[in-house]
Parts: sequence; structure tokens; C-alpha cells
Amino acid sequence: MTVLDLFNLKGKTAVVTGGGRGLGSQIARGFAEAGANVVVCSRKVEPCIDMSQELEKLGVRSIGLACDVANEEDVKRVVEETVKEFGTIDILVNNSGATWGAPTIDMPIEAFQKVLNVNATGTFIMSREVGKVMIKQNSGKIINIASVAGLGGTHPDFMDTIGYNTSKGAVIVLTKDLAAKWGRYNINVNAIAPGFFPTKMSNVTIENGREYILNGTPLNRLGNEDDLKGVAVFLASKASDYMTGDVLVVDGGMSSQV
Repeated sequence: MTVLDLFNLKGKTAVVTGGGRGLGSQIARGFAEAGANVVVCSRKVEPCIDMSQELEKLGVRSIGLACDVANEEDVKRVVEETVKEFGTIDILVNNSGATWGAPTIDMPIEAFQKVLNVNATGTFIMSREVGKVMIKQNSGKIINIASVAGLGGTHPDFMDTIGYNTSKGAVIVLTKDLAAKWGRYNINVNAIAPGFFPTKMSNVTIENGREYILNGTPLNRLGNEDDLKGVAVFLASKASDYMTGDVLVVDGGMSSQV
């Protein structure tokens, strides 16, 4: 098997949550470019349908579906429709996310719970339901989108988002525990911890802390539209068959500094 064969996703089916825009759309495009059929889903269905149409121009099949990942019935419906349309689910990317900025002592409990519900509980629900399919077929790749914010604390003047940081730390441990539990079913579970990429959710943080971010990033730039999709394709492909429970940090070296 050649290196190109190892990275080929032709004939595979991927589900990407939050795939209509931002990092999810970058990953979905990367999968399609590697030959995979892609189901794009998020709470707002219109961007997903638009992205799905763009992906089909690359010669693959794609559908866009509405899905609140924190809603079990929504998740079950997406899994059922995907299996009905494509027969299988080979790859899952848990990318849907939420955040809320506020000083810790002012953080409303409802906001804290909402962020954890989407980022951590939603990742669990989607993984559980897709996992049922993957266990039956004795194969699968799950990629959870964590964050460098889940690796440790952040200065409040820069990123006062304790709910988000907590949720992404939970995603990292969830990744490792799922990997330990599902390795017996030939399911690889890994995570990507991105640094700062311009997206709708991160733009305010980047705008307020651009100098801080760039000064703390050895590569001295933000992530671009191509920096994540290669990593995602690697974790979705046979090239990563002997990796599970790992977290790949894609942050221009920011977290490598003591």
C-alpha cells in the first residue's frame, strides 16, 4: 500500500457536525477532496445545505441536515438518515461548539451549562449513537474537536471563558476514555486541539488579543483555511490506524512554550 493509498478516503462516509462553516467546513472540504461522501449537519441547516452543494461539485455525494447535537432525537435522526442514504458511517467529526465570555464570578449557571451541554454532552451523544453503527461494522474513526483552551488555564484579560475551557478539557478526557473502551471494536478515537483560527466564534477573541496571540505563537500567524484539513484527513484515514486516544495540537506552536 502506497502513502497515497493510506490517505485515500474514496468510498468512505463521514459525518461532520457544525460542518456548514468555520473549522467544520474546512474539514468537510478536506474529506471530500480525499474522496469521502460527507454528511454536513448543524443546528442551522441552511449553511449545511449550501456546503453540501459545494462538496458535490468535487465529485462526491453529500447531504446537509439539521441537528442540535445536544438533542438525542436530532442525533438519532441524523444517524438513521445517514445510514439509510449511504449504508454506513466510517468517520465522525464532533465539531459543533458554543462559547460564552464572562468573568468567572459573573458567569450565569445557565450559560455555563449550555456550553458544556453542546461541547461535551453533545460530543458524547453523537459519539454514542454513531458508535452503535461503528461497533456493528467493527470499524470507525471518531475525531473530536477540542481546543488549546482545554489544555490548561487562560489569562482572564485574554480569554475569560471558563465554561468553554472546561468543556474542551472534558472533550479531551472523553476522547481518551472512548479510545480505551472502543479499541476492541477497531474504532480509533482521537482529538484535534486547534489554536486560533479566524471563525465567527473566535473573531472577537482574536480581535481583542491579536497582538498577544501572535507574540505567543512561534509561527507568528493565525491558522488558515488549509491548516486543519490535512490533520483531519490523516486521523480519518488508514494512515492513522495505529493511533488512538491522542490529541494533535494545531496551534502554530503556541502551547509548546513554557
